[in-house]
Amino acid sequence: MSTADSPASSAVRLRPPRHRIERRAIGWWSAQAATLVLPPLIALAVLAALIAPARPWLLLGLAAVAVLGVPYLVVMPQWRYRVHRWENTDDAVYTAAGWLRQEWRVAPMSRIQTVDTVRGPLQRMFGLSSVTVTTASAAGPLRIDGLDHRVAAELVDVLTATTQAARGDAT
Repeated sequence: MSTADSPASSAVRLRPPRHRIERRAIGWWSAQAATLVLPPLIALAVLAALIAPARPWLLLGLAAVAVLGVPYLVVMPQWRYRVHRWENTDDAVYTAAGWLRQEWRVAPMSRIQTVDTVRGPLQRMFGLSSVTVTTASAAGPLRIDGLDHRVAAELVDVLTATTQAARGDAT
């Protein structure tokens, strides 16, 4: 039997995760995008109204920010929601993330070193959390953004119990 046919290699393989993140993540990502796009739009509009000699250049800057920022504000949250997925099994954690650069990752339970939860102010407003699964991988930790805070807490509990029971040294 080749290593490709062994039970261990078939149990943990790169595949699309099954679970969607919380739909409220669209609002969270929209709010994040608005904090990036709206301040320069407002500042350029105010300056264009106040500084007549520089008005053409300020309006040009305003148009450039609007042309790039408004589509980002509208499209990015929806696109990310369509891409982001997660799943945990007894053997591994699976994630799919990104919007321009999409990434699928798998972390075997025996390689997990730490599991963390993050709830920033905007996430708390939307009832969301992010779970970070740190492994010995050079690719860095796996992040699952946009989980309901209760689902995130349950996931952390399950991952902690499963990794403690997994054999291996997580390196």
